[in-house]
Amino acid sequence: MQELTDAPLAPLTTFRLGGPATRLLTATTDDEVIAAVREADASGTPLLVIGGGSNLVIGDKGFEGTALRIATRGFALDGTGLTLAAGENWSDAVARTVGAGLAGIECLAGIPGSAGATPIQNVGAYGQEVSSTITEVVAYDRIAGEIVTLSNAECAFSYRHSRFKEHPDRFVVLRVRFALEDAGGLSAPVKYAETARTLGVGVGDRVPAATARETVLKLRSGKGMVLDAEDHDTWSAGSFFTNPVLTETAYADFLARVHERLGADVTPPAFPAGEGRVKTSAAWLIDRAGFTKGYGDGPARISTKHTLALTNRGEATTEDLLALAREVRDGVHAAFGVTLVNEPVTVGVTL
Repeated sequence: MQELTDAPLAPLTTFRLGGPATRLLTATTDDEVIAAVREADASGTPLLVIGGGSNLVIGDKGFEGTALRIATRGFALDGTGLTLAAGENWSDAVARTVGAGLAGIECLAGIPGSAGATPIQNVGAYGQEVSSTITEVVAYDRIAGEIVTLSNAECAFSYRHSRFKEHPDRFVVLRVRFALEDAGGLSAPVKYAETARTLGVGVGDRVPAATARETVLKLRSGKGMVLDAEDHDTWSAGSFFTNPVLTETAYADFLARVHERLGADVTPPAFPAGEGRVKTSAAWLIDRAGFTKGYGDGPARISTKHTLALTNRGEATTEDLLALAREVRDGVHAAFGVTLVNEPVTVGVTL
């Protein structure tokens, strides 16, 4: 297991921000992962687990403790069943499943990060969420001190949330198992309206899985959501804020604020989000509050391609990023009475 001291963490994140860790371990097997976690827990050393680094905002002072980078590998198909090691590159794994003619995660193409992070955040995009195909998650339970296997139901998935996110210091994901679909090379039914329009099909139709994947990659690229070292619009964590889920009463108050500010003929996006709840668009809120694409004049700015992405233009610090995030959050609340919640995990800092 590789070990470094006073190790830079910024290169391990898609933001390319953050100070060093006291100690950085890179584990390439499950046994190494477990050994590192047990050592930290036994000594009382703070532990930061890093996968692909696509969902992390690390403070400028870094992390005083052990950072554990999970670099395990493993991709196994058994019929329509898929098992991924936590360290597998997620986007590459999606491409391999599509190449095998299987459907279920093709619209999650291009999402940066590792497979082990996907159940934590219940990663989703373009009408698909991993919770729809995950059957089991194998994890190390730091409280029980043993490997456990959690069923889909035990993962307690909800919108961008899970049992793992609820208890961030308890579980370290080792492997994730999925049940995909053999639809003769076709995709799962297309659920997202933008994807359907781009494909020229109706919502609910199927298309070749490879076509669905390619279309999603083009859509994501157009929004700066596919990693490119030369494009500062991709020096981000993707969507920085989650889409707000409001009670019907809160949504009615929000709608009144919209009509007062923008006119009675303006209706914000609204989607059913379970009994008595409505989900609206964070991107719409940000834009209509005056934070348009490219907003900002410092080293941290809103992406020129997508209002939901806050970006490092190359010379930013984490504090630069957080200042922008607070400005956007507070501006949206002042305009519409809705409080945006950050999607990335913060380390050593708070929004």
